[in-house]
Amino acid sequence: MSDELAASPGRFRALTGSPASILRALLISLSVLGSIWALEVHNYFEIAFFKQQYLALFLALALGSVFIAVKAYPKQPGDSVPWYDWLLALGGFAVGLYVTILYPTIAYRLGILSPDRWIFGGLALILIVEATRRVAGGTLAWLALGVILYTRFAEWLPGIFYAKSASWARIASYLYLDSNGMLGLPIDVAAGVVVAFILFGQALYAVGGDKFLTDLALIATGRYRGGPAKVSVVSSALFGTVSGSAVANVVVDGAITIPLMKRTGFPAHMAAAIEAVASNGGQITPPVMGAAAFLMAEFLNIPYGQIALAAAIPAALYYLALFTQIDLEAAKRGLLGLPVEQIPKFRNVIRLGWVFLIPLSILVYTLMIENWEAGKSGMFAVIAVFIVGAIQKETRPSFEKIVNAFEETGKILLDIAVITALAGIVIGALHLSGFTFKISLLLVTLSGNNVFLLLLITALGCLFLGLPLPTTVVYITLAVLAAPALVQLGIPPLAAHLFLFYFGMVSLITPPDCLPVYIAASIARADFWQTGWTAMRLGIAAYIVPFIFALHPPLIFMGTAKEILVAIVTAIVGVVLLAAGCAGYLFRPLSWTKRGLLWLAALMLLLPAWSDAWLIADFAGFVLAGAVVAWEWNRRTITNPVIARVDTHRA
Repeated sequence: MSDELAASPGRFRALTGSPASILRALLISLSVLGSIWALEVHNYFEIAFFKQQYLALFLALALGSVFIAVKAYPKQPGDSVPWYDWLLALGGFAVGLYVTILYPTIAYRLGILSPDRWIFGGLALILIVEATRRVAGGTLAWLALGVILYTRFAEWLPGIFYAKSASWARIASYLYLDSNGMLGLPIDVAAGVVVAFILFGQALYAVGGDKFLTDLALIATGRYRGGPAKVSVVSSALFGTVSGSAVANVVVDGAITIPLMKRTGFPAHMAAAIEAVASNGGQITPPVMGAAAFLMAEFLNIPYGQIALAAAIPAALYYLALFTQIDLEAAKRGLLGLPVEQIPKFRNVIRLGWVFLIPLSILVYTLMIENWEAGKSGMFAVIAVFIVGAIQKETRPSFEKIVNAFEETGKILLDIAVITALAGIVIGALHLSGFTFKISLLLVTLSGNNVFLLLLITALGCLFLGLPLPTTVVYITLAVLAAPALVQLGIPPLAAHLFLFYFGMVSLITPPDCLPVYIAASIARADFWQTGWTAMRLGIAAYIVPFIFALHPPLIFMGTAKEILVAIVTAIVGVVLLAAGCAGYLFRPLSWTKRGLLWLAALMLLLPAWSDAWLIADFAGFVLAGAVVAWEWNRRTITNPVIARVDTHRA
């Protein structure tokens, strides 16, 4: 679910001795604390505990761990912790424990600007900005500083940007203690929900569940043409159900699939692009989507299961477009599948791995049917993983593996904790300045009340913000700024938020700043730019499908049974035609004219059918597609003998 730290292990210190033991204890404590809260243990014992007290303690552990674990700059020696980082770590504990201990008193006097509040608040702001700079780079830190400065000096700005300024004391106290600030919704979701699903993924790795998923992918697709690439798609989709992180998928899955793809004949840039696009889809693949999906459920105040259900068809279309292009690329290049001896036997795989279906079933059932709280569902799935893993000797985790799972979870949580705290700061500052109420009016005015134009402006904004920022921050920012404008023009709230989520995600495969593509290209030793443009082509569905479901919600199960069925069927056929046009191959290489005709047919089928009259466009699309397919099939039977004779003559 988090990409930044996972992608930059060089920022971590390699500690030994007492500092390493202290860090390990903090990371494990962070995971254990989050697990206890997600299980709602405090409710069983009827302990009176404000949520802000827990969030402050969670943030204290995270800040302290960051300053011990992460170097101030990449080239700094990593074998010891400088004295100033120990002080910063103590400062992190102080600002968190102040709220944890005193919040019951503070809660009844929030409006008072006492010196201790704004001093601790100012220190907390400085520490969170610095921690974010270390784990996610300077862009996020500068964004937060810019918003804070705007809140302080907005009265000096002209026109729509004018607002009444707040004092430094008011800003520090509000962002520190208010529920719209650093202890607000973003870190609440991270500390109460995301922690459970990160631990779920780590628990599966501890008992060998990752190998089970990879073996299933090999069995399902390995023997067919372009087999290794199809294995990448299937295994990344399966890994995505438990990790929700593009970079984690590339690192875990790409190390296996990219060399396999290259050995079977895929060019290096194609192999890297396939893995990056397949892995990026993990964020939008139910049941465990990216962290932003859990935030979406809180923003919309609906069960997470409803989010996952709505995302199911768009996610399937994303992978269908990718899978189709891979199959056609393999056919175009004459690539075969893997040898039978390299594919595991289904009987052997399922004999050891059937137990892993139990926790996945528990997760789906509790999330989608029982509508449990997402964090509680995740933790019950974690418990199930360790129980079923202990049944068989081959999957039984040692105590050290269980401890390592909690430690790795804490390590992954570090950047999520500080980034979501910073996101809370940005949201709080925008609320305090009143800018959030103005931006919706500005967007609606710029679009001239045209829904498609507003969607286009918003999509470009997502891609622009996504250049330097993680998906979660892009989504949070635009959920506050742009979503109200989309809803104002008639787009259903769920469709509007999914639209923002998708374009925040797609920025990860859009050059020039696309981390999964960069890592995949490094593994494949391929040219980054060639890989990036290929990734955009392979991920074409992610740029188009969000417009479809935003304008035609039946694609996300919002409509009558007839509308939903028509939307799904036409979308499936349209996406396949779109992919064939992008691949430039059907039964033989396609001319640009034929590719254009396929794209036109795809457009006709993908256009929203607002009424029965629009079904004419669908019918025309089917007719045009049928004509092109029939022509190409007929020409294939004619030209193949000619090609064969030419090859025989050359031989």
